[in-house]
Amino acid sequence: MIKPRAVRPGDRVAIVAPASPFSREELERGVAELQQLGYEPVYDESIFEKGLFTSGSAQTRAAAFQRAWADPAIAALIAVRGGYGSVQLLPLFDGWRPQEAPKLFIAYSDNTSLLSWLTCQCGTTALHGPMLERRLAHGETGYDRTSLLTLMRGEGEGLELEPIGLSVVRKGQASGTLFGGTITQLVGSLGTPYAFDPPPGSILFLEDVNERPYRIDRMLTQLVQSGILRRAAGLVFGEMRGCEDDRGGPSVHDVIQTLAESFGGPVLAGFPSGHTNGPCWTLPLGVRARIRTTPRPAVVIEESPVS
Repeated sequence: MIKPRAVRPGDRVAIVAPASPFSREELERGVAELQQLGYEPVYDESIFEKGLFTSGSAQTRAAAFQRAWADPAIAALIAVRGGYGSVQLLPLFDGWRPQEAPKLFIAYSDNTSLLSWLTCQCGTTALHGPMLERRLAHGETGYDRTSLLTLMRGEGEGLELEPIGLSVVRKGQASGTLFGGTITQLVGSLGTPYAFDPPPGSILFLEDVNERPYRIDRMLTQLVQSGILRRAAGLVFGEMRGCEDDRGGPSVHDVIQTLAESFGGPVLAGFPSGHTNGPCWTLPLGVRARIRTTPRPAVVIEESPVS
């Protein structure tokens, strides 16, 4: 994996909008939080454009993303929000090799399509972490500062992530390169030129929001039948916020438990990255990590995502 340089205080961080439109108030509050963290936020005025469901046309969003990536004065890119539309950028990136001048990209949710492409296909590291809307814009109630800043600044090697609520579904220990994101986006990529295709022995982080348990089961079944889960060394599930059946049927925990019974490695659940009820923690993608289930469940980061 190719690592971008560390993002240090005073560096410029580009705000990009690869997916849905956003609240200007949330943007302004997120900008203020980035400044509070010691960074210089910048953005292209094109992020305010609006398409049918997105922040401008795919061409506009792709061009803005590439301009920010190519600017040597910018150290990292962070998305305003998810929603819908980032996958539309991928065909417009054909022939572009972002790994030749790597930058750190921070996002989650719909932007999983970009995170997966950057990590699995381009071979660059990235951060599955807080965006501006509802996260940085809400200060420490919206995101975990420690995991974000530690990983951005290159101090993440050996970092032990032990959030409250992380639980053991299947005991064991496994190490491997960490990949993943929002399940809906990962499954939606299968059968396309941009398919989620992590190498054997990977640790997979899987999370989603507001999907009923049978839908989660259906998507996990597709990941099993595609071979992706069968070749993974370990699994870490997110909080799965809103993924319960309020009519008394099987729970999303039942779905994960059933999957774990036939899985060969350790399984954790409840890691608060992405769609969370509380602060969003940051996970590095494309670096070696270790799942530990005793004496306390943890995800241990074995190498820094930046150089």
